[in-house]
Amino acid sequence: MTWIRLWMLTGALLLSACAGVRGTGDMGIVIERADGRVRVIEHTENRQLASIAGLGDLSHASAVYSRDGRYAYVFGRDGGLTKLDLLKGEIAKRIIQAGNSIGGAISQDGRLVAVSNYQPGGVRIFDAGSLELVADIPAYFGSNGERSKVVGLVDAPGERFVFSLFDAGEIWIAEVGEPERPQITRFRDVGKQPYDALLTPDGRYYLAGLFGEDGLAMLDLWMPERGVTRIFGDYGRGAKKLPVYKMPHLEGWAMAGDLAFVPAVGRHEVLVIDSADWTEQRRIPVHGQPIFVMAQPAGRHVWVNFALPHNDTIQVIDTVSLEVVRTLKPGRGVLHMEFTPRGEQVWISVRDEDRVAVYDTSSFRQVDQLAVQTPSGIFFTSRANRIGL
Repeated sequence: MTWIRLWMLTGALLLSACAGVRGTGDMGIVIERADGRVRVIEHTENRQLASIAGLGDLSHASAVYSRDGRYAYVFGRDGGLTKLDLLKGEIAKRIIQAGNSIGGAISQDGRLVAVSNYQPGGVRIFDAGSLELVADIPAYFGSNGERSKVVGLVDAPGERFVFSLFDAGEIWIAEVGEPERPQITRFRDVGKQPYDALLTPDGRYYLAGLFGEDGLAMLDLWMPERGVTRIFGDYGRGAKKLPVYKMPHLEGWAMAGDLAFVPAVGRHEVLVIDSADWTEQRRIPVHGQPIFVMAQPAGRHVWVNFALPHNDTIQVIDTVSLEVVRTLKPGRGVLHMEFTPRGEQVWISVRDEDRVAVYDTSSFRQVDQLAVQTPSGIFFTSRANRIGL
């Protein structure tokens, strides 16, 4: 064989190999909550690429991504932590790390995955590559050595995890620059029953919603020495809340320009907050009790879905006029929304109709749908480049 023929054969083999190679930038997963399964999808052509079973209890599942977007880390309600290889369409590793968990986060440098647990209460931190346990942070409080359920876990700049203790009414910062010896800073008496939290897009403010009383607890991570500030403490004072059918998911809070759009607990309202001084600007009446309040990447519109009995509806709020400009009816059991990275489409899980509806965000029209069994969370790999998730 001459060197020319050998070169041509080598080139042909390389081209053949490259034909099966793809990037991960337009990929993601859809949780099939009833079946312990996820679908791997891509949103360029709106296709399903793989189905992966064996993930346990996904009734309250969430996910984060490795820096390169290849691996998804799925947090299951049964304490399962599952690492998925999106390119191979298979489970890379799965462990049961606790009895009942509620979510997780990945560190700024991508080396660590943290899980927040109800049972036993606390946070456990794992090596992102091997899923070996690196650190265990039990959420002890009180004089009797009780352990609190942990909620609102987010990653923060400076190799930190921040989380709230539901039973203790505390916020903790865990600095994990030396992951085997995390340094804990505790903020006590932040309010009654913090139930979820968000981190502002610049990584500065951690805000925890309070279920047991009105208001929010806010921690400035640039100047944590100032302690926790209570904001919105007068909202709803003296007014009777409606029964809460589903807790708002605060990581779905929307930041658009200088305004934050916040779901009101137990009320049919979205609250508008000026992020310059964290004061209330307006209350927008909406169709039901809001669950997710999410801004399109461009920030002009905010999309809202609702708890029972209004969970067949989505409303769109214009962030300039602060008015509802569209009411959509995607179908029964709308659970979650996820925008494509540049915001031209939004994917909506319609659980009770076993499908994911794809809407064009300019025309507000459904342009596609995918058959998925009992879909809930939708998570695109663009999340790999965002903090606070």
